[in-house]
Amino acid sequence: MSSDTKHLRITLVRSVIGSKQKARATVEALGLRKVNTSVTHKETPQILGMINRVSHLLSVEEVEVEDA
Repeated sequence: MSSDTKHLRITLVRSVIGSKQKARATVEALGLRKVNTSVTHKETPQILGMINRVSHLLSVEEVEVEDA
């Protein structure tokens, strides 16, 4: 793999309680279940679109991932 692909650490910082069903489904699709949990994903248009949809619930930061 190329080392120039960016990775994002996505953290759920607000609860999905009271959110619309689409927002809940998007958060679940990102792999987040509980508040203050984090996942790492490659920066792709699909992931960026999901982040944009529920950005009010998330914290996003760029990280470097070592490929084995």
